[in-house]
Amino acid sequence: MRPLDPRLLRYASATRGTLAAGALLALLQTVSVVAFAWLVTDLIVRAIAGEPLASLGGTLALLALVVLLRAVLLWAVESVSSRGGARVVGQLRERVVAAVGRLGPGWASRRSSADATLIAGHGMEALDGYFSKYLPQLIGTAVATPLLVLTIGWRDLTSGLILMVTLPLIPVFMVLVGWATQAAQQRQWRALSALSTGFLDVVAGLATLKLFGRQHRQEARIRQVSEQYRVHTMRVLRMSFLSGFVLELAASLSVAVIAVTIGLRLLGGSLDLSVGLFVLLLAPEAFLPLRNVGAAYHAATEGIEAAANALAIIEEAAELPTAEHPTAAAPSQPGASAGLVFEDVRIRYDDRIVVDCFTASVAPGTLAVLRAPSGAGKSSLIAGLLGFVPVEGRVQAGGRSDPAGRRDAVAWAGQRPGLLAGTVAENVALGETADRGLVVAALRDAAAADVDADRVLGPGGVGLSGGQAQRVAVARALYRMRSRGCSVLVLDEPTSALDAATEQRLLGSLRRVADGGVAVLVVSHRTAVADAADVVLTLPAPEDAAGLVRAELTTEEVSGVR
Repeated sequence: MRPLDPRLLRYASATRGTLAAGALLALLQTVSVVAFAWLVTDLIVRAIAGEPLASLGGTLALLALVVLLRAVLLWAVESVSSRGGARVVGQLRERVVAAVGRLGPGWASRRSSADATLIAGHGMEALDGYFSKYLPQLIGTAVATPLLVLTIGWRDLTSGLILMVTLPLIPVFMVLVGWATQAAQQRQWRALSALSTGFLDVVAGLATLKLFGRQHRQEARIRQVSEQYRVHTMRVLRMSFLSGFVLELAASLSVAVIAVTIGLRLLGGSLDLSVGLFVLLLAPEAFLPLRNVGAAYHAATEGIEAAANALAIIEEAAELPTAEHPTAAAPSQPGASAGLVFEDVRIRYDDRIVVDCFTASVAPGTLAVLRAPSGAGKSSLIAGLLGFVPVEGRVQAGGRSDPAGRRDAVAWAGQRPGLLAGTVAENVALGETADRGLVVAALRDAAAADVDADRVLGPGGVGLSGGQAQRVAVARALYRMRSRGCSVLVLDEPTSALDAATEQRLLGSLRRVADGGVAVLVVSHRTAVADAADVVLTLPAPEDAAGLVRAELTTEEVSGVR
């Protein structure tokens, strides 16, 4: 485990400022330590020599100023490290969230949501200990220790040589203990991740578990994982106390060796009192940064492990290609269709092709329905349109072919409503300042006029029925379409939980949206939806043993619609 991951400098720019400010403060602290030792030595030697108190007044005043300066520098170090740590944590959290968004639902489906939440939440908070405790001590060690060793060696070569021999012992012990601590910390993090994931799964499926009388088994499982986490945590703490004892013992013995040699030479008359006292005051300060690094390391290991996981997610997103196909990144040509275009689209997962050579277009003002059996690749096609999975071929939405441009042009609602805790209006606006008029209009057009915009929902949209949640998700897509001027509206199974009358009201709204010049694509198995469409696009199900599909477009002109 590296003391400072260089990727932090690349992905969190505030790290560089924090390091520079920390180095400057560490240099000032070192100067103040040397000045303090020099003034104390001068006062004691002159007092022993019998100088009157009045003549020592100037030195005492300087000593008071140095003490005050050390206190101010100590406060400044804590303030800079805390503020810098908060900025770095904020930048990393933003990058992690952006990386998860770029990796898309396909990546998220292969990982536990609790894992990503743990990294972006508790893991980033654990970095506070790294920046407020460990990093300042690390910077202090890099700056102060060499300067203090040189200062001591300049005043007394023998003590300087003893320091150069004994100081490396502490890093050796730190490395040995650090290896064991790293392994224990990784086990602790895995146990915490398993505990978080298991608890989230149990809460999500609690109703089903109680229905079948299996909640007590999960209770025992959570208790077992909690006990494992406790055991791993106590092991990390035990190593922390053990390493602290080892480092303190090594530093104390080293200082004792210097003190004994100075005492013997003072008795022998080969060393001046001013030199011996000055070196004796500085010797513990030379070991102090290393001792503090060892003590603070264990408080920072959880944050370091979390940062490593966060940086891995960021780098995984950074390795994604900026465009799926050479032609996909090309800018839209003048007169390009503002609707939706699929041209020779192929989507594959590893070596399995789920959509092969699909070609279709949905012009502005058209209400189209995509129908296909389960497993034929409908959801994959929509994910490819939104840029969440790699696509071969050309996909265009609103005249844009790049993934970010397509997402800007598309208003979309998936099969899962994905509602959050808050009011219905906040869920419809989804992060934007809610326009009350647009929210009410969107709910009305989504056949959800009966849902109060001010109703407060619990996590996951608790407080609404399945059909209501589905309509609120459609209202969210309509709100985005109108507030941002999206030219394409895509809905995935928007009527699966609706009764026939509500379905007809929603289809009437979609008809009006299409008549307004928007390209509307609805993924649905419902016959009523197909009957209301201008065109029906069909993806055949995989037929051969390898699961390969050659998707052929079937366009059915529906009479009597317009």
